[in-house]
Amino acid sequence: MSSSDSSRPSRIPWTRRYAALLLLSDLAVIAAVLVVYDVLWAPGDERLIEWPTGPEIPYWAGLIVIGAVWWLCLEIFDSRDERVVGHGVAEYQRVARASGTLFATIIAIAFFLRIDLARSILIVAIPVGAILLMFSRWVWRRWLRRQQAQGDFVHRVVVVGEQRKAEHIVRTVHGTEGTGLLIKGIVTERGDDIDPDDDIEVLGSYDELGKIIDAERIDSVIFASADDLPPAEMRRLGWAMADRDVDVIVAPAMTEIAGPRIHSRPVAGLPLVQISYPRLDGGRRVAKRTFDIIGSGLLLILLSPVFLGVMIAIRSEGRGPFFYQQERVGRRGRLFGMIKFRSMIVNADDQLASLLDAQGTSDKPLHKVTDDPRITKVGRILRRYSLDELPQLVNVFKGDMSLVGPRPQRPAEVALYDDDAKRRLLVKPGMSGLWQVSGRSSLDWEDALRLDLYYVENWSFTQDIVILFRTVRAVVDPGDTAH
Repeated sequence: MSSSDSSRPSRIPWTRRYAALLLLSDLAVIAAVLVVYDVLWAPGDERLIEWPTGPEIPYWAGLIVIGAVWWLCLEIFDSRDERVVGHGVAEYQRVARASGTLFATIIAIAFFLRIDLARSILIVAIPVGAILLMFSRWVWRRWLRRQQAQGDFVHRVVVVGEQRKAEHIVRTVHGTEGTGLLIKGIVTERGDDIDPDDDIEVLGSYDELGKIIDAERIDSVIFASADDLPPAEMRRLGWAMADRDVDVIVAPAMTEIAGPRIHSRPVAGLPLVQISYPRLDGGRRVAKRTFDIIGSGLLLILLSPVFLGVMIAIRSEGRGPFFYQQERVGRRGRLFGMIKFRSMIVNADDQLASLLDAQGTSDKPLHKVTDDPRITKVGRILRRYSLDELPQLVNVFKGDMSLVGPRPQRPAEVALYDDDAKRRLLVKPGMSGLWQVSGRSSLDWEDALRLDLYYVENWSFTQDIVILFRTVRAVVDPGDTAH
């Protein structure tokens, strides 16, 4: 499987160019924030930074130093690492950590050197700058998604390994937005298609991998498993990838695990991988609950005019209650009454069983009725823009629900859960969740469950913020998948 330089694929290192764009963007954002701060917020007529053990420094010079340290923190925390930019929450987490480190560094230096530095740099410039840095990364991601939709700025990938494991990876990637992976097919031990799939092409055998990489201009290879590959053969394939400057990615047998839970643990020269377990207890649970109380309380106050407008619209269609309360299953199986604006005719629940039987989905834990005849005209508008869900802010404030989490389901649906699905009940249900912002009502139960379990197994505060941000975008632009 040797290759010469001429046989290497003409690889476009778009990840490096994209990271370079982020570098320039970060510099521009930091500079703009500090310039605006210097003009509007920097205190004093003399505009000097004074400290007992050193010379007076012009304020603008101090801001340049802070900007340079800020940029250096972004670099130290690998916020522009080619492996994390453009997808997932790790990029945002690293930007937040870098900005937090800058905050702590300034406090420490100012305290020990007794530097007279304005507090506004800490409570205004750095928080605003951190938000703008993350917003700029999001804007770049929107641009990247548009490029990828046209077939540009993508990794051309083959998946190598046992067919069923390889197909699982392919289907998972195809069902996830924004991976940046264009999977050309899979490579199996013998290259024969044991279980044909119309969407997944078997390109050949392990012995043909080099030719396949050259022919398909592959720049990344995912090894789905190495069960049938002896160490010597695996090493030989690795050398062939290195000769072609192709990235090698190894998928662990335990899938649906986020990057922060995976840790390298070399033992006796073996590249072992250790999986840590997510924990939502102690301080993290208190922080999530505090965020829920503050967020739901503020939203109830700010959205009170919207509540009034919705109630007027419901009344315009005739008499009946404004609100609808339905029994749902919460954390650890505890029952509670979930509140919604009424979007259906009165006593609509009496017709649910017959409608589910008619469409043949009564045995599925995701009770959605296609083209539901019970929904009122006003209700269709409320549902399209998720306005019927707003009263659940009361459930969040009370502690029955969280702003983000798996959507709560009826007891009859939970009764259909298998052991895997029951893990949804380990966390509080949420007003919005990962599958709602990934496809809303268009996802089937298997995909919805996969995303909910991913959330449960990989919870992080940053992921909650990203989901809420994507929720706002999904509500403003609901598309055709909102029911």
